[in-house]
Amino acid sequence: MGSLSQRTPFANSRGAVILLLLITVLLTGCEAQSEESVASSLPPPPEVDVAEIVAQPVVLSESFTGRVEAAETVELRARVSGYIQEVAFDEGELVEQGELLFLIDPRPYQARIGAAQADLSQAKSQLAQAGSEAERARVLLGRQAISQEVHDQRQTALNNTRAMVDAAQAALDTAELDLEYTRITAPISGRIGRAMVTRGNLANADQSLLTTLVSIDPVHVYFEADEQAAFASQTMLVGDAPNRLTIELGGDPQRQFTGALDFIDNRLNPNTGTLQFRAVLANPDGHIRPGEFARVEMPVARLEQALLVDQKAVLTNQDRRYVYVIDESNLAERRQVTTGRQVAEQTVITEGLNAGDRVIVNGVQKVFMPGMEVSPQQVVDAPPVNAQPTIAARED
Repeated sequence: MGSLSQRTPFANSRGAVILLLLITVLLTGCEAQSEESVASSLPPPPEVDVAEIVAQPVVLSESFTGRVEAAETVELRARVSGYIQEVAFDEGELVEQGELLFLIDPRPYQARIGAAQADLSQAKSQLAQAGSEAERARVLLGRQAISQEVHDQRQTALNNTRAMVDAAQAALDTAELDLEYTRITAPISGRIGRAMVTRGNLANADQSLLTTLVSIDPVHVYFEADEQAAFASQTMLVGDAPNRLTIELGGDPQRQFTGALDFIDNRLNPNTGTLQFRAVLANPDGHIRPGEFARVEMPVARLEQALLVDQKAVLTNQDRRYVYVIDESNLAERRQVTTGRQVAEQTVITEGLNAGDRVIVNGVQKVFMPGMEVSPQQVVDAPPVNAQPTIAARED
């Protein structure tokens, strides 16, 4: 009995150890199985589109307001007085150079031509008679049959009749010209305005405005730049090559055109401190009308190494702007940036990024916090370095 009582504690402790080991093994297996199930149940990293930042040349521009004006504008006025007999055009339509627009009653001027022709015929008859008398006087003077005084009088009469013929011819030419002025034709091709004097009304010479006519192709866009921008643009607007400008009409992004700068004024306006510029804009279909409001993008500077990023990649937190950059471990890193001007759908980054950085441009809403793992999908977001420079808008 004594020996049995001594072995019992040892046996009990040994069994407890074995039981403890069995429990530990069971718990470890359950924990490992739980971790595997949890790991298998976690969603994969979200897919996001990333673009590598590439440095490239960019031409910076500023936006200016302007107006469309016709290259040629004509105010048609009567050159002779008379009553309008015919209005030969449809108001607001296109007309060709030389096309009849107004007809003033020609009958008074036709009568003046008849009178002028009669005066000319009479003057020519008198010239013929004076010529004969002058010739006889010359012959008689040679025979000393008449005095020198009589000879000189007949020569003077001949010269006077010659002058009368010239005056009569000039009067006839004037009458014919006045008759021609009764037909008022288009001096240029373009779009006609409304008739200010209609049929049956009196048109006074050099006073009555009959209508206006404007050319339609090309049109001019006049705009003014402040002194700083005007002189900054001088470095860009050099050379013989045409300087291309982007022109938006009527505040409609769908009506954007490309024009060519063809005129810079020779002095600043002392009242406004601005310099006037003019662009030429093709208008073959005539849809652009003089007087339209225009916004002109004119280059003022050039950046040789600009960093561009898609506008959708730039996020805002109060007055701060930031982007998400992907590191080598595919972890999203929040990077505060300083933005510059807009270039189409991209933004110039002046501080915060370096060439070669990978920026999330699509799917940024899937990133809930910095340091989150993502699955980046490479996209092409910027043109190659040797691409043509892009016009950048004024900074917001």
